Amino acid sequence: MILVKIGTYEPLFQCGALVFTTGVDTLVRSGKLDPFHYFTRHIKGDWGDLCEEDHQINADALKDGSRLMSSYQVEPELKLWIITEADRSVTTLLAQLNVSKVRS
Repeated sequence: MILVKIGTYEPLFQCGALVFTTGVDTLVRSGKLDPFHYFTRHIKGDWGDLCEEDHQINADALKDGSRLMSSYQVEPELKLWIITEADRSVTTLLAQLNVSKVRS
C-alpha cells in the first residue's frame, strides 16, 4: 500500500498498490511522462478531462466505494487514464497513445 501525504493534504481515498502498464513504464523510463503529477491530482479528486456524468459517477463512488477513474490529456497524442479499483487495493495508470497524431 502506498501512503501519500502532500503537504498538509490527505488523499480523498485509499489508493492501494500503484501499478503502471508497460506503456506508462516505457514513457516514464524515457523521461516523457511524470505520472506522479497526475496521480496526485487523481487522489485529490481532480478527475481531469472526464465528462460531467463521469465526474458525478466519481462523486458517488467516493460515497459508495465504487471504482474511481480519471483521464488527463498529457499531450495532443497522449492520454493518461488512472483507475482505482472499487476495493481500493490497486490504482492502475494506463497510457493511450494516438499513433496517427504522432506520425503526422
